[in-house]
Amino acid sequence: MIGFLTAPLLFAQPNSAPSNKQVLVVTGTYDETPLAKVNRSLTVEQIRGRNLLFTTAVDALRLNPSVDIRARGPHGTQVDLSLRGGTFGQTLVLLNGRRLNDAQSGHHNFNLPLPLEAIEQVEVLSGAGSTLYGADAVGGVVNLITKAGREGSRPELRLQSGLGNFGTNQQRGSLSGGWRNLSQQLSFSRDFSTGFTENRDFRNLSLFSGTQLKSRFGTTGLDLGLTDKPFGAQGFYGNFPSWERTKAWYAALRQSLGETTEAAFSYRRHTDVFVLRRFRPQDYMNHHTSQSWQASLRRRSSLGAHALLHYGAEAFGDHIVSNNLGNHDRARAAAYANLDLRPTSRLSLSAGLRDEVVRGLPGQLNPTLAAGFVLLPQVKLRASLSRAFRLPTFTDLFYRDPANVGNPSLRPERSWSYEGGLDVYPLAQLRASATVFHRRDRDVIDFARTPSDLIWRAENVQSLNFTGLETAFTYTFSNRLRGAVLDLRYTGLTASQDLLPGLQSRYAFNYLRHSAQFGFTGQLGRQVVFRTRLGAYSRRGGQDYPNLDLFLARSQGLWRPFLQLSNLTNAAWQDIPGVLNPPRGILGGVELLFRRK
Repeated sequence: MIGFLTAPLLFAQPNSAPSNKQVLVVTGTYDETPLAKVNRSLTVEQIRGRNLLFTTAVDALRLNPSVDIRARGPHGTQVDLSLRGGTFGQTLVLLNGRRLNDAQSGHHNFNLPLPLEAIEQVEVLSGAGSTLYGADAVGGVVNLITKAGREGSRPELRLQSGLGNFGTNQQRGSLSGGWRNLSQQLSFSRDFSTGFTENRDFRNLSLFSGTQLKSRFGTTGLDLGLTDKPFGAQGFYGNFPSWERTKAWYAALRQSLGETTEAAFSYRRHTDVFVLRRFRPQDYMNHHTSQSWQASLRRRSSLGAHALLHYGAEAFGDHIVSNNLGNHDRARAAAYANLDLRPTSRLSLSAGLRDEVVRGLPGQLNPTLAAGFVLLPQVKLRASLSRAFRLPTFTDLFYRDPANVGNPSLRPERSWSYEGGLDVYPLAQLRASATVFHRRDRDVIDFARTPSDLIWRAENVQSLNFTGLETAFTYTFSNRLRGAVLDLRYTGLTASQDLLPGLQSRYAFNYLRHSAQFGFTGQLGRQVVFRTRLGAYSRRGGQDYPNLDLFLARSQGLWRPFLQLSNLTNAAWQDIPGVLNPPRGILGGVELLFRRK
């Protein structure tokens, strides 16, 4: 299990090893748990208090080389995420543990209804996660954690404005504080650009409210979010001057019932308007409206000093109204149980089982087993195996245009993941880790065609196996560079089966074969903090390219200037064929921070 923070950067440590700081996580576990006690591959990136060192949540995910980010535009305009070679549809995105995945298309899974300023930390679970979270968690899970503030904390107001090249301007802000048993956070962001090339302009607006109230009935949490993104989509889906506008509305209510039970309900509505030719909308236009809801009841019971049982039930519903896909509904329900055992201070075990029933489709039984063993005070061994599945989206099933045809007969994907790893901590400031993983996917959903066929058709690829290696090394400096962190990471990946002879793939065979990250975070003088990242990538069937970013900001005072430099190497590459990534970007501005004394 790997865990990191970049300022400071921390690795999860064996139970008996010393720790610089206790990092609490909620992904890959049913309770808030110290990262050192989680036996799955889990990484953590802290955002709160360091928002000037990131432009969007995507920047935090770029620090993990196992996360493949295929962006259609800067500032999170539209982003496809995948983990360990999976497709974007095989990654589950959560907000405080609630699903954000879009039933229409996986292209909208990371259409976040919240600004960067609302995020406390980003947690990434690599490997299958369907036992905990249900459908789509095949390659892994990305969980965005927000905090509504803290009871009794001082009110804090942040206002930020910035300007950059390509006509970029940015306004952001947040207000948070706590009053007796109530805590609240309000945040907004607006990003605008005329575009780095023709028809790649965008306007992004996000609003979020997070509320938490403690009463005699328990803790109540309410999240409300909205995002609105109109953007030029030149070449996004074929060589057309397209335009698109997506909107997402989100609401989630959580209620604790005593110390051991929680009930929750969440709702997401998403609209997508796509115009094939921006200035000739009468030629071809799609308008989709999808709605999804999730209800859950979760409980935990102690079975003695060394055993804890988690169990519960969930229900889900999806509905879509579309001029292209038609009107469709889907419903499913699940029950699960998970047993955590810690028979000794060195050994920890976790075993879980989830049964999910999908109306009109075969049921899915998903087990998981994970173990960790502290071999020596500075050495930890870990291993896990788990099963996952993915449901086809409504686009996979029913979409139709002159170049793409869905398939109503698609079967759900099935997958088994296996991993083993070693974490070593020879010195208090030195951490090293290595993980070997293997995933066996069956009935992978992809759009494929033969060279003589101009139409992409949704198909189930019979089988595809991935094997990979993840390594990480971090060193925290002392003396004159006290607090500076050096971070080196690498992920290598290979697939054991290529496409069938003569068949072309649109998504499943476009994975990163090699991804390396060099990161350095530190402080200049007493008031300036910085973060730099150099990445090197090699994509199967694509380009090899470097990418260098540098972020600087003042960390103290009322006025906090910042400078964000992206793609300093000015590399030209295409993560998605036909979609150019932006050249060198510059964004500078100032944040005003007001705190009540």
